[in-house]
Amino acid sequence: MSANRPAAVVVLAAGEGTRMKSATPKVLHELCGRSLVGHVLAAAGELHPENLVVVVGHAREKVTAHLGEIAPDVRTAVQAEQNGTGHAVRMGLEALGGSVDGTVVVVCGDTPLLTGETLRALSATHTEDGNAVTVLTAEVPDATGYGRIVRDDSGAVTAIVEHKDATDAQRSIREINSGVFAFDGQLLADALKKVRTDNSQGEEYLTDVLGILREAGHRVGASVAGDHREIAGINNRVQLSEARRILNDRLLTEAMLSGVTVVDPATTWVDVTVTFEQDAVVHPGTQLHGATHVGEGAEVGPNCRLTDTRVGAGARVDNTVAVSAEVGAEASVGPFAYLRPGTRLGAKGKIGTYVETKNASIGEGTKVPHLSYVGDATIGDHTNIGAASVFVNYDGQEKHHTTVGSHCRTGSDNMFVAPVTVGDGAYTAAGSVITKDVPPGSLAVARGQQRNIEGWVARKRPGSAAARAAEAASRGSAEEG
Repeated sequence: MSANRPAAVVVLAAGEGTRMKSATPKVLHELCGRSLVGHVLAAAGELHPENLVVVVGHAREKVTAHLGEIAPDVRTAVQAEQNGTGHAVRMGLEALGGSVDGTVVVVCGDTPLLTGETLRALSATHTEDGNAVTVLTAEVPDATGYGRIVRDDSGAVTAIVEHKDATDAQRSIREINSGVFAFDGQLLADALKKVRTDNSQGEEYLTDVLGILREAGHRVGASVAGDHREIAGINNRVQLSEARRILNDRLLTEAMLSGVTVVDPATTWVDVTVTFEQDAVVHPGTQLHGATHVGEGAEVGPNCRLTDTRVGAGARVDNTVAVSAEVGAEASVGPFAYLRPGTRLGAKGKIGTYVETKNASIGEGTKVPHLSYVGDATIGDHTNIGAASVFVNYDGQEKHHTTVGSHCRTGSDNMFVAPVTVGDGAYTAAGSVITKDVPPGSLAVARGQQRNIEGWVARKRPGSAAARAAEAASRGSAEEG
């Protein structure tokens, strides 16, 4: 294990986030498939800390329940009243017994762009420089409103000066405080006891610890983030949108550098959990969510939304919505298809235009080309389902299963009333309502005999356009005769 492994990471996630104007706690808002705090935990997890503590407060029941789903091994500490960042960290340490031997990294729960690489660099700098505290900083194009990092000639941090208190010279500094720190655990616990609340907010500020430690003769250092956007906190929906775009661009860049073609990154959105194989192609207007995987040489889009869906090598998915589905190698889906959970399309199969499927296993080389619904069904290999077919799976109370064998040919406008089985190699006639099992190799015809009632239009619709047309046709036939 790395010598830079911290003893603890404390994630501050107790704030209300009123500027989000939402019933959802700020740290639970999502971007790219994870909550804000989920992104922070993922980055912190790359440090492999001995302890990982999340300080919760506002709506702590919701936040704690979410943490139980995404990170069940994480400890929580409660900050019942939001009395400042210093107080929050103190609550976090109390959950670990009050003090910790080794490095304690403190991060904010609303910084989803923060990376494990940057946190590792912070931890390494802290250890190598022998600092009591190391501040993660960033150089920004415009530092207005931020606390400035003031250093001495040796590079040590002498102060963090808030914008309103800064001199003109200090305001020219572009290096700012991120709110992310690495501390000596024992020194941190001791200094937190000395933090005062005689400020305009009446709160315990974590930044006061830096001055306390420096006055005691300890070194305060800094680690500069490579990209200032990493430290951006999310306080409103505008910033959430901006962070989503940055993270999405980061994910697409990574995919493209690994051999994926993204035709239009501006209209392509992916979650952090989406994976690709080499030579996959993503066309414009596509959203890929959850555990979606796009195989080698597969093409997805345009205008697809796939969630928890696997697309096999060489497959083509066009203008499709799919949820928890599997598309086999070299298969074809769409345009305008809807694959609901439990859909499994075999290799070289086809789900075509205006086709909806659910809980359906469709075999290798089998085609459902047009205007059909296939639900609660198993279809064998190399079968063709005629246009406008419906698998009638629901009797008003229960769902039933339909089985269609391999090498079958079913006619257009068929209704398969489950439970029913069509054997291998069987055919069904167009317009049939199949209510009984069809033996292998049989032709099933389930429709009434056609009956033509001569002269019906003339009698029932006299004077209509149809009647006139029919009369003209009759005269023409008589003259030809």
